[in-house]
Amino acid sequence: MRIVAIKNIERKGVPIYYRLVYTGVAEIEIVDGTKDYRIEFIIEIKPTGESTVSVSMQDDIHYPLVPVIGRLKEVIGNMHSNGDLPVTD
Repeated sequence: MRIVAIKNIERKGVPIYYRLVYTGVAEIEIVDGTKDYRIEFIIEIKPTGESTVSVSMQDDIHYPLVPVIGRLKEVIGNMHSNGDLPVTD
């Protein structure tokens, strides 16, 4: 399993300033080929400056979910650290 890309990322308007909510499409390569899956992810920034990422799949995926979510969290965390996510809603 490999995360090829996360594309079509859009930030949702949320009135809580320390919570960033996004939707997007994850291009995931699994055993039977590469497919696109809709995702929603939230980045919550704690008072210490540390951020946590949560991801939910909007489409069914026929692959064990735990490693997919773990890898998506890692990729999204790196995108957030590098400033690669949209900043406006």
